Amino acid sequence: MSSVPERGDIDEEYKWDLESIYASDDDWNEAYEDVESRIDDIAAYEGRATEDAETLYELLELLESVMRDVSKVTSYAQLRASEDTRNQEYQALSARAQSLASDARSASSFVEPELQELDEDDVQQFIDENPELSEYEHYFDDVLRAKPHTRSKEVEELLADLSEVMGAPSDFYSMLANADLTFPTVEDPDGDEIEISQGNFTKLQKHPNREFRQKVHEQFYDEWEDVRNSVGSSLKNSVKADVKLAEARNYDTARESALDGPNVPVEVYDNLLGTVRDNLDKLHRHADLKRQALDVDDLQMWDLYMSLTGEEGPEISYEEAKEYVIEAVAPLGEEYQERMAEGLEDRWVDVYENRGKRAGAYSAGTYDTQPFIMMNYQDDITSMFTLAHELGHSMHSELAKGEQPWQYADYEIFVAEVASTVNETLLTQYLLENAESDELRRHVLDEYLERFRSTLYRQTMFADFELQIHEAVEAGEPLTPDAFDQLYGDLKAEFYEPAEVDDRIAREWMRIPHFYYNYYVYQYSTGISAAVAVVERILDEGEDAAADYREALAMGGSAYPMEVLETAGVDMTSPEPIEDALGVYGDYLDRVADLMDLE
Repeated sequence: MSSVPERGDIDEEYKWDLESIYASDDDWNEAYEDVESRIDDIAAYEGRATEDAETLYELLELLESVMRDVSKVTSYAQLRASEDTRNQEYQALSARAQSLASDARSASSFVEPELQELDEDDVQQFIDENPELSEYEHYFDDVLRAKPHTRSKEVEELLADLSEVMGAPSDFYSMLANADLTFPTVEDPDGDEIEISQGNFTKLQKHPNREFRQKVHEQFYDEWEDVRNSVGSSLKNSVKADVKLAEARNYDTARESALDGPNVPVEVYDNLLGTVRDNLDKLHRHADLKRQALDVDDLQMWDLYMSLTGEEGPEISYEEAKEYVIEAVAPLGEEYQERMAEGLEDRWVDVYENRGKRAGAYSAGTYDTQPFIMMNYQDDITSMFTLAHELGHSMHSELAKGEQPWQYADYEIFVAEVASTVNETLLTQYLLENAESDELRRHVLDEYLERFRSTLYRQTMFADFELQIHEAVEAGEPLTPDAFDQLYGDLKAEFYEPAEVDDRIAREWMRIPHFYYNYYVYQYSTGISAAVAVVERILDEGEDAAADYREALAMGGSAYPMEVLETAGVDMTSPEPIEDALGVYGDYLDRVADLMDLE
């Protein structure tokens, strides 16, 4: 029987090195108590943050000191909690850390309203009086930009206090999906018992036996059906929280609020939805190519993840994946390549799935720690690409930390998803040129097409769904599980027109955690579009373009996302990068059709 191992059964070399943050939980507790005691120091500046340049600089330095330590404490607790969501000790640690972060935000909630009492001339005078404040010039600009949407000190403090409560629907969903929800065990065509999990569901949907894929599809979604009311309630309340918070900050819509944070024009979102909708014919062609390759009359939902080759791809061990990814990023420069290789040896990555481990993958870390990557590696091509993706995030953080002060080392998700997808695109290019076998080359081509499908089209479909459910709440319409099913099922039918949309796939919204992230998913789609443009420029122009790209990554949060991408040579206010990316997708569809003698 194939089963998911317990964490203790996995070798240490395949686990991330959290001891590099705190050597023990006792050390974490000491750090927690220390920073908790210092949060009150911030309150001493309330009402006098802008009395003179020196006082403002002292306050900003204090905030950095406290928030850096809060970030370390929170990161350690959340990473530990991800290792095994059943572990109540670490869930408690994570809850304490979240409360600490909420307290810190509440204690500092007066800072921006007091800064917003200044105007640009006042800020410049302060910088003239204390030149060290010039380091915060972009921060001041960002704060003053938000002035129309910042409330009184009392309201800001209340919103900060409520941040933990506002996140409760997401916390509930995470515990339900990762800790409490279990899935059936199914027998594969060889007679082996395989336990379905969040981590292996997609891989099982690539199994060459169609009846087995159908069985996995049906049993997986039937399990979600049993919790539809709970998940529906949590998502409804998450959307309501987004809408209410936007209203509290004087925004017309939750989308406007979410995009104004990173200063991304709403037109970018509209460009994405419109351009992708205008090119659904390419996605429909991809689906029909799958139907032909599988030699079936009707393409079903359990066929969508299946390779165009009609077979499972070759196994790619974690060690092989590391080598491929390191070689692939050579166009980004020797220093970039060497730093990434060192990180892989320094246990940045928590590699394999274990019982209770959070599903999916992510990159995390703080200004004062190494990056940490959570994986659920499945020895396949998809996992290899996911590793490349997350390493893109980690290297982005490394470059930004190396060049920027603390307040600018973080960066907006809009830019982050470019860094991750550049790595994926370079990996594709490398393997298509250097794969040792035609089999691997075919599967890499198929994987790249799947990445386009799932990133540019599927995430745009998610973005459309997210927009519709927020607009429903803003219009006073009820959101029930049936309403979610209807909206999602209609979108699935439109985007995947050549395929049969069954009742079970209409529940797919229930398994997507990103719907709790408040207009997050569209950035995957814009990210792959910008990434294709960046890679094409690097391959055409060489080191000059690579240097521009590295410079863009190193800018971190010291500029707004549109400016950062302009440094890399990409204009995301135009639909051109999206159109060009869709053109690349169409070209690769032609290539695979010729290769496999499909229409």
